[in-house]
Amino acid sequence: MKDASSDWFECCIGHLTSEGSLRVWSVLVTIFGDLAQSKSDQISGSLITALTSLVGIKAEATRVALHRLRKEGWIESTRVGRASVHRLTEYGRNQSAAAAPRIYARETSKPDIWHVLISSNSEPSRKELADQLLTGEYISVNPSTAMAAGPMPGDLEELLGFEINAISVPDWLRELLGPEPLKAAYDDFWKSVQAIDELLPPTGVDDPMKTAALRVLIVHNWRRIILRHPVLPAGFLPSDWKGPACREAVSKLLDRLPRPLLAILEAELTT
Repeated sequence: MKDASSDWFECCIGHLTSEGSLRVWSVLVTIFGDLAQSKSDQISGSLITALTSLVGIKAEATRVALHRLRKEGWIESTRVGRASVHRLTEYGRNQSAAAAPRIYARETSKPDIWHVLISSNSEPSRKELADQLLTGEYISVNPSTAMAAGPMPGDLEELLGFEINAISVPDWLRELLGPEPLKAAYDDFWKSVQAIDELLPPTGVDDPMKTAALRVLIVHNWRRIILRHPVLPAGFLPSDWKGPACREAVSKLLDRLPRPLLAILEAELTT
């Protein structure tokens, strides 16, 4: 039995695109990362265009984004007759696999050990700390101090480093790690996922294309927030931080919107 009305779907899309225009290349990264991360997976250009059209992205913008992803080494494309199929490159698969635990984990990890790095005022020492911060795994406490979960790197040269298994987190650090703009982004996303949870048909979504489109936008919006900061236990963030609640809500929504098989989605284009 098909959904009696598409109003619920349009409302869901509205909540997930309320911040304005989508970065199309980033949406495509999410499509590949969520639906086609395996080496053997490939998606036709027609399917990509159909999915992006469902969320309000024009076909021309999709073509431009595909070209960008090919140029940057994320995807490779093959002609099959008059059509094209696209797949992640090894680089693209590695990037997607690295982000997947952050995106799909049902709980935030609680590290048993942390390490702290401190630089001197020398240029080599400051540069070494800056290079560590570029990995995205570190918390910048101040210009000369950073910390991260897990054991200390074994190849330090100009940095003082030490490991700790007990830590006291003051309010000033919570405020530093949970700045207002990021906190507001979580608050807005929380409102969106709550609205979607109420809008989804209680008997489930029986349209694979709508299921895939909603999954992609939920993962895309969640990914944009969660990858803006290192993995942080709740004790490092403000008491009213919505991160854990958002993670739980995302997990429940993705359970209600199980990942459709690519073969089923491709078949939908011919029916």
